[in-house]
Amino acid sequence: MNPRHPLLAALLLSSLHFLPPAFAQTLPPGVVKGPSVEGITEYRLPNGLKVLLFPDASKPTVTVNVTYLVGSRHENYGETGMAHLLEHLMFKGAPKHRSIPQQFADRGMQFNGTTSMDRTNYYEVFAASPENLKWALDMEAERMTKSFIAKKDLDSEMTVVRNEYESGENSPFGVLLKRAQSVAYDWHSYGRSTIGNRSDIENVRIENLQAFYRTWYQPDNAVLLVAGKFEPSQTLAWISKSFGAIPKPKRKLPPFWTVEPTQDGDRSFTVRRKGDVQIVLVAYKIPSGLHPDADPLSFMSQIVGDTPTGRLHKQLVETGKAAQVFSFGLSGYAPGLQLFGAVVKLGQPVEPVRDELVAAIESFARTPPTEEEMERTRRNFANGIEKALNDPQQVGVAMSEQIALGDWRLLFQGRDNLPNITAKQVALAAERYLKRDNRTVGIFLPEDAPQRAEIGGSPTAAEIMKDYKAKESALTSENFDPSQDNIMARTEIHQIGGLKAALLPKKTRGQTVAVDLRLHWGDLKTQYGKSLVAMVTQEMLMRGTSKYTRTQLADELSRLKISGGSLYQFETTREHLPAALRLQAHVLKEASFPEAEFEQLRQQWIVALEADRNEPEARATQAMNEYFDHWPKGDPRAVMTVDEQIAGIKAMKLEDVKAYHRDFYGASHGEIAIVGDFDKGEAAKLIEETLGGWQSKAPYERLPDENVERKAIDRFIDTPDKENGFYVAHLNLDLNSDDPDYPALELANYIFGEGGLKSRLMDRIRQKDGLSYGGASNIQAGEIDRAGSFSISAIAAPQNLAKLKAAIREELARVLKDGFTAAEVAGAKSGLLQQRIQNRSKDNVVAGAWTNFLYLDRTFAWSKRHEEQLKALTVEQVNAAFRKAIDPSKLSVITAGDASKAK
Repeated sequence: MNPRHPLLAALLLSSLHFLPPAFAQTLPPGVVKGPSVEGITEYRLPNGLKVLLFPDASKPTVTVNVTYLVGSRHENYGETGMAHLLEHLMFKGAPKHRSIPQQFADRGMQFNGTTSMDRTNYYEVFAASPENLKWALDMEAERMTKSFIAKKDLDSEMTVVRNEYESGENSPFGVLLKRAQSVAYDWHSYGRSTIGNRSDIENVRIENLQAFYRTWYQPDNAVLLVAGKFEPSQTLAWISKSFGAIPKPKRKLPPFWTVEPTQDGDRSFTVRRKGDVQIVLVAYKIPSGLHPDADPLSFMSQIVGDTPTGRLHKQLVETGKAAQVFSFGLSGYAPGLQLFGAVVKLGQPVEPVRDELVAAIESFARTPPTEEEMERTRRNFANGIEKALNDPQQVGVAMSEQIALGDWRLLFQGRDNLPNITAKQVALAAERYLKRDNRTVGIFLPEDAPQRAEIGGSPTAAEIMKDYKAKESALTSENFDPSQDNIMARTEIHQIGGLKAALLPKKTRGQTVAVDLRLHWGDLKTQYGKSLVAMVTQEMLMRGTSKYTRTQLADELSRLKISGGSLYQFETTREHLPAALRLQAHVLKEASFPEAEFEQLRQQWIVALEADRNEPEARATQAMNEYFDHWPKGDPRAVMTVDEQIAGIKAMKLEDVKAYHRDFYGASHGEIAIVGDFDKGEAAKLIEETLGGWQSKAPYERLPDENVERKAIDRFIDTPDKENGFYVAHLNLDLNSDDPDYPALELANYIFGEGGLKSRLMDRIRQKDGLSYGGASNIQAGEIDRAGSFSISAIAAPQNLAKLKAAIREELARVLKDGFTAAEVAGAKSGLLQQRIQNRSKDNVVAGAWTNFLYLDRTFAWSKRHEEQLKALTVEQVNAAFRKAIDPSKLSVITAGDASKAK
């Protein structure tokens, strides 16, 4: 769940771009223009629909998002989970759009729907074209009020949603969070998880779902957002025609009058289930996301719970008392929860951690934030918001949170208010709500003077926005053609020391730039027995250097606007690229490997391994990897068992890590790509300056890969007390990416199981049989060696694993017997090729592709040739390649689940 108040919600945006002031236009009849902020303009149709248009030609994609102001808090008794269940049924079609997933797949559209406490949204992201956009608008307009919501679809989808519920029941944290909600609230619907109650999911009547749909899925309860590369006037005309034809509803939305009473004592609960990790969770009631205290509380949450700079991390993790800590808000239109927690290694006492955690939280107000903490938090939030203002692809999904609060402009109001939040406000907000009698973790105790936290009312969004003045945006970018020919023409290839470098400068929104670096060292002899220490060494790099502690390094990353989560692949801005490249080289060369951080990492690694011991997916996947492993112990390519990994981590010494870094790290062999807004001459000099002369002491020789024949197996692994199960199948293939059959196999796999919700596999196990929430197949081809594979995976309840296995076997046999159809092949070509175009519009994807191509001595000409081969495929070629490669008799299958439930 995401926080719902304006500031933190802004941080959750993937990205936003901006345009110059709103375009001049003649509005369709009855359409009224509303406010405009930094390129986003609001319109209202006569039937009450709000429309947000956000034109941005910087990328060849469009996002269409519809947000309905209805979520789990609007559900009634016996109907929990209904908003989420209805979300699933909205993909089952309408009279003119009977196969929505198929139509998405044919257009290569990325799509999904999400449900939260206050809203439900549906979005699709696709290659920009008038045809795609008009189809998406027509489809969304039709399914707004004319979706089938049929009994037959509920019968099959109910079991799919139940399987999603069962999957969540496998997560210790997920179960703990659900209990925290239910224990903390007495009456309000926020006390119920969005997924709902199992019996409600199983027994809800179609009449209830249809009534819920007719009430809430109406234009006056929805906001449509279109973002990306489109023509605004034409788009508004299409919207007026398609959505405007829907009559304004005559019904009145039902009012909600339940107010959660003030909590009158600390509460406790215990979840006892089989598992391998201990978690402490502490929750406090907090006001609505519209309350003045909402943003100060988000500051408090960051200062307390961040890793590695937060107070809890320093107090509990750095001292070895906990393996991990966290803090986040679960809030929205109504008063919500602020949650804190700690992960404790199995076998260690939980109570001291719980007590110290509570003491640290509730003493916060007595130790107000320092200016350093406030500045760090402001900077981190500002960086997150700035990054959010650079790409429209995900704006609709994230903007749904502000829409649910009452006004999409709250995003910008919250951003502009950042400098005004003070340490005193943060401390006072913490003092008001972080109290014993407002806490959910203890037990009820009678007391004469309870310490209650009164949660007051909040202003309306209109009151907050009445004096807000929008800023003008000056961000610009070029209209970049993502074709392979243009990428080739715009890219310069250099040899800089031991590195092959690809430099692709282009004008981007926010002057962003992506960096991708790959380094290679060692050979079979020198790497023997060192696979685990190699992984630990890499994990330790960002935990301290000769110049920076871990906290200082985190601050430096923030200051330089470095994001992406990896030292080797990251994004920054034109201004900060030189310093970012120097910092990257500094960390690689001068990591200091602090003893305390090594011990933290060791503990965290062991806890993570232990936590996976009885997880069905982890057990089945590990077993399959071990079965097909044929390398001797110690070989870098060999698969280590969980016990071997734990033993290796326990036995490892810090000196082993330092020695590995000293003996192997260097830039004698590697690839680097930079794509985005930068000066190529300066970048080349920086690469030469920072990495050009850095040599590894060890010779490099690529380790070849190969497959070894294994007899097909069919195994079951018992994972007691797990609500969900897992299926995995694997087949080795003699396959290389340059083989003539590879494009046909890629296309066949897209149709069979990789095409998302619409595939042969999902049609069978989800749409038809209702056995699984998710499943997929995968084709891997060796890029140098002839070591490919075909695999299938899916989840299901343990009692359905046998049915799932049989259904997959039958579907595979049917495909091999009857083949794919010409329509399927045509749709898969369209979908796959449009997805590839969208991927090439992402700078980080292009950078990663370049480093891979440079390693393989390829260029984007290989990508172009591969797509030409895909386009030329016939249905006969696709079927022949699939039949030639896939032999079900050689397919190994492993399932994992609770044996008692499976019976």
